[in-house]
Amino acid sequence: MKYVLLALSVCLLAGPARAEDGERNFAGSIQLDYLAIPTAKDPRQLTLDAATFEASMKVSMDFSSQVSGAVKVCIACHGVETGMAFFDLRVADQLNFRVGRLTPAFGNFPLRHDPANHRTSDKPLPYDMGRMVRIREWNEGVLPSPWVDNGVEINGTQFFDHGQVDYAIYAVSGPKGAVDGADFDFTQSRSAYYVDNNSEPSVGGRIGATLATRRYSLSVGASTMTGHYDPDRKLSFWVAGADGQLQLGALTVRAEYLLRRTEMALGASPETRFKYGPDADGKFASYFLKDGFYAEAELPVGALDVLARWDGLRRRGNVLAQSELRSKSDVYRYTVGGAYRLPSGVRLKVSGEVYDFSDFDDEVALHVGIAGAL
Repeated sequence: MKYVLLALSVCLLAGPARAEDGERNFAGSIQLDYLAIPTAKDPRQLTLDAATFEASMKVSMDFSSQVSGAVKVCIACHGVETGMAFFDLRVADQLNFRVGRLTPAFGNFPLRHDPANHRTSDKPLPYDMGRMVRIREWNEGVLPSPWVDNGVEINGTQFFDHGQVDYAIYAVSGPKGAVDGADFDFTQSRSAYYVDNNSEPSVGGRIGATLATRRYSLSVGASTMTGHYDPDRKLSFWVAGADGQLQLGALTVRAEYLLRRTEMALGASPETRFKYGPDADGKFASYFLKDGFYAEAELPVGALDVLARWDGLRRRGNVLAQSELRSKSDVYRYTVGGAYRLPSGVRLKVSGEVYDFSDFDDEVALHVGIAGAL
């Protein structure tokens, strides 16, 4: 039923327009990627290897100068997903209300998460969703992208000479987990029922600024989100991030850092639930820290866009008894890749990745993909 209603919504927006109707636009991207891990005997145990498909299709419409809407369908390893379905109610450049199912403003990468908008087949580790090696042991990145949620966002932009300041504040359903949770359950956020699991919104916001001259463009931003993720509203979390982007001629340099603090349910017997015992005071820590970063440089050389990236994830704190991670676990990845522009906007993506794990054998991953914008 969810998909039927979604298809009807797309058809209503994309159907024949009357003269008095507002302007309608269609956009989308498609990617087919093949991932090989030559260093692993059974890659399927480590990640979603071999061929994976991603697609996004978006229809937007301007009903008037103050009201617009958008519906987006995404297809990936998690199946069919409502990537967005919202209205924008614009009062002025400085004040806009976004209502519906949306990607709340957090960080820089989610602005270009569609596969046709970034040059590698996979995402930076802090925003990973389904492609990193040892994904199950690490339970995705810090905040997988795109983070799609139900809620309301207030955003706006103040323009000035050579730049602008952007802001956004929002209240959304938030991440989900079990009553006895020890981390987010990202599958619940993509379940058949797009409902809040604890009758309490998570709140957050972002502030950013851009300065542009004839020689360069510089953007910086800071983001945060906080709330509870369990049905009983006892397990809290907060996420904070900072990002920057410098464009100097044809060269683009980007960097982001994310940090998440997540409370865990200790349970009636923490000494059997967790791998490590209490601290010197005889207490079990009720939270863990997980942070991640990436720094990358992108340079077009003719029809080839060359990219180099260094990214990583770190986790600090106790783990469940069955976890293969330790109380201090790290993974760093080194990526070199290129995206060659073929006719009609299609790109051939090739990249090589070296994973440096603190708890497991190091791995090499190779990607070959085709991506294009619609």
